Amino acid sequence: MAAQLRLVRRRISSVQSISKITRAQELIASSRIVRAQQQQRAAQPYARELTRAVEAVISRSTNIAHPFTTEPQNPTRAAVLILTSDQGFAGAYNANVLRESARLRQTLRERRIEPVLYVAGRKGIGWHRFRELELAGSWSGFSAAPKYQNAQEISDALLEAYEAGADEGGVDEIHLVGTDFISMLTQRPSVRRLLPLEIEETEEESPTGPLPQYEFEPGPAEVLDALMPQYVAARIFYALLEAAAAELASRRRAMKAATDNANDLLETLTREANNARQAEITQEISEIVGGANALADASATSE
Repeated sequence: MAAQLRLVRRRISSVQSISKITRAQELIASSRIVRAQQQQRAAQPYARELTRAVEAVISRSTNIAHPFTTEPQNPTRAAVLILTSDQGFAGAYNANVLRESARLRQTLRERRIEPVLYVAGRKGIGWHRFRELELAGSWSGFSAAPKYQNAQEISDALLEAYEAGADEGGVDEIHLVGTDFISMLTQRPSVRRLLPLEIEETEEESPTGPLPQYEFEPGPAEVLDALMPQYVAARIFYALLEAAAAELASRRRAMKAATDNANDLLETLTREANNARQAEITQEISEIVGGANALADASATSE
């Protein structure tokens, strides 16, 4: 009985230590997610205006033919940028992103397009290396707090492959797999094609208002050459910021669930320890009473 009580108390001590860790992780994620959301909102105006500028160049040009806007005839290779986290304790965050990237790779293979993998985040890098999947590029160390320089480095590598073309070992398309921050409770993996740009003709007015009237010097193609590197870097940077907010929200929710489960387990173990202690006390009382009765019987027999 004493051995059982010691075992339960050791389990209680272990669960208390785990509860402290998960609670600390929950508080850290809660404090950081506010800053991540602020950075995400701060990056929105620049990304929105840069997108409007690109839309204006394309919509105001009647017969523009540019590598960034022209669909390849027979694409054979596509870059897939996958945004994962550097740390764990984030629930199903990384699993959802990697599952979505697997679907994208399957879709590309069905189109007879070879996926070329670029991964950001230690968890994604480790996942691909464990399965011996070749990586054309990898980056880590900034998933929870990305900087524009990180997005610029990723963008330069992707654009270099895109400008080289599939015939020279490059790619014909660029896809991005990340996570959309919907709310504190909802984060959804998503797939976007960055290049070539998908052009849709519509007569509906833009939700952000009419596009500005630009004059292009020396021409639309040269303006696109200057805008597109900034556009791709801005899209990747915003995706990194959104993924960071989603990662922190997922970690906060997962750690809160773990803390609640630890507290529930502590209650169960405490009751079990109390029952074991009560049984031990009852056994000790029974042994004392039994011993007293045996002494009384022995004394009566001797008389």
